[in-house]
Amino acid sequence: MAVIDSNRTWELLEERLAVTTNERHRLVLSVVLEHMYAEAVPDLDRLMATLSPNPDYHFWNNGQDVGPKTAEGVRAYYTAFVESRSNVLEYALDRLIVDDHCLVTEGYLKQIYPGAYAAQLGFPVDDESADYLIVFRQLLLWPVDENGKIEGEDSYASGPVSITKLSFDELPQEYIDLVHAPTS
Repeated sequence: MAVIDSNRTWELLEERLAVTTNERHRLVLSVVLEHMYAEAVPDLDRLMATLSPNPDYHFWNNGQDVGPKTAEGVRAYYTAFVESRSNVLEYALDRLIVDDHCLVTEGYLKQIYPGAYAAQLGFPVDDESADYLIVFRQLLLWPVDENGKIEGEDSYASGPVSITKLSFDELPQEYIDLVHAPTS
């Protein structure tokens, strides 16, 4: 079994959307789904199109909000995220709550990090040339404005639940293509 299945990220949202009849709830679910799809590709313009004109992200880390602010700040955040090559991920949801103004998701966020980048972020890794599966428990609030655009993300995460060095055979092909593809 693959250590990462990106499709699990949106699986619960697609299931809920299929049975939801409330049009506003369908809009909230749909814009977050589109955001997730765009993030996975990644397609920065498509992702930014899901956001309100002045998004405000809150990533709570040790009691401090370290999330990006403004459209320019969020674009810079996602650009750096893609450049870090840690965007092969699975957000395995086990809880989803939707109302007219917000979607709440909770589950395990699993990401594969190149060892050097993981070390740069302060994760305890013993081999910077290796690749690591890092798992967090995460709760996200996705506020959605009256126009059906995401106003930001409010993220609450545990510290790492686990950090596992992966063998090359355990890496998904999309990660190999992203991180280990030969350069010409």
